[in-house]
Parts: sequence; C-alpha cells; structure tokens
Amino acid sequence: VYAFTSPWSDFYNFVFSIGAATMDLPDDAALGFGGGGWLTDNVYLIAGLEDLNSVPGDPLEGFDTFWNDHEFFKHIEIGWVTANNEQYYLDNLHLTLWHADERDEIGVEDGWGAFLSLSQTFACKWLVFARGGFAEDGGSLLEKSVSVGGGYAPNGIGAPGSGHQLGFGANWGQPNSALFGSGLDDQYAMEVYYRLQVTREFAITPDVQLLIDPALNPEEDTIWVFGLRARLGF
Repeated sequence: VYAFTSPWSDFYNFVFSIGAATMDLPDDAALGFGGGGWLTDNVYLIAGLEDLNSVPGDPLEGFDTFWNDHEFFKHIEIGWVTANNEQYYLDNLHLTLWHADERDEIGVEDGWGAFLSLSQTFACKWLVFARGGFAEDGGSLLEKSVSVGGGYAPNGIGAPGSGHQLGFGANWGQPNSALFGSGLDDQYAMEVYYRLQVTREFAITPDVQLLIDPALNPEEDTIWVFGLRARLGF
C-alpha cells in the first residue's frame, strides 16, 4: 500500500499502481489469507496468498476454485518506514517478492518477480516516488518497469483521496514476451492529473496521458488519452 495508487482518485495507468504492472495480480474479490506485523518500530513484514482464478462478478465461486484448483498468487513484503509509522503509506521503502502458479485453464505459465518502491514526503506538501520491478513469465503486463513521479497537495499530503492534488509520473516498461510475444518495442507512458476538491464530498479530476509504443496497440506510435472523473464520497 502506498500513495497515489487509487484509480478512483489518483493515477489511471497501471504502471503507477501496485507493482508498476509487473505483478501477475489476482482479480478483485479474490479469496485469500494474509497477515503482517511490525518487527521493530520501523520495520514491518507482510505475507499472504490469494486465489488466481477469482471471478469478481461471482465472488462465491472463489470458494470452489481456491480449495480445488490450488492456483495461487503468493507474496512476501518487507518494508521500512520513518520514525512516524503512522505515515507508513507515505514515507516508505519496501521490497516485495511474489510467485504465481501456472493456470491450466487459460494457458498461463507460472511466474515470479520482485518489486521495489520508495516514497517520501517533503515540506508536508510534496511527495516523490520511484518504483521498479521485473517479472519472469507469468501473466503480468510488463516484465520490466520503472516509474518515477510525484505529487503536490497545497493543503498538505494527507488522507488518500481527499483535497486538491497534482500528480505527475513517467514510466519505462518492457512488455511481457510470455503474454504479448517477442519483438515489441519498449513502452513509455506519462500521466498528469489534477484533483479539484470542489466540496468536502465532491471532487473533479481532469487527466491526460501520453503513451509511446503502447504494447496493447502496437500499430500506433503514440496515443493521447484524456480523462475526466467526478467522485462523490459520503
């Protein structure tokens, strides 16, 4: 968990989200088990496993696939935070190791990878981050990825998804040859958004992305993506 990763209030593009698009993550509503704790005042450990065959539209089906298919996503993470561990998701350095089992039904090989993330706040209003990962096989979108960026909140970096906030980031990624095949160019992505908190409950967020040599559309050299979100939280 770290800042600026929610598609409802922050970056749209997966390269700025969990694993920088190098993790073969389960779908939402996956059945699993996890646990964690503080090893010291500044060091924590998290580990768990989830069902890789979950279906978000039918979460109860996960009870069947979890106990019968035995195809799991497993992860372990060790992290370090500043003296104030209440800001663990803002001032954070962590390493995640993961493994995904082979999925026979959809023909995806087993895979594994590692991911490193650094996030730090400055002057209460600025946050910068650097994130990178790699994957060996599996079903991740990218097999190598590096993201850098940051954000500015004039009223202070605080609770996720609230207040005015500027976010900006750039990414280099190497498409996963196990998923897309070989021969694709490296992909570059840039994104900028500004969340305008109109009222305490209502926010509007314009967003613009530039994709260069996109893996999901190799016939195009560049693609511009424009977005506008409205979010009501109560």
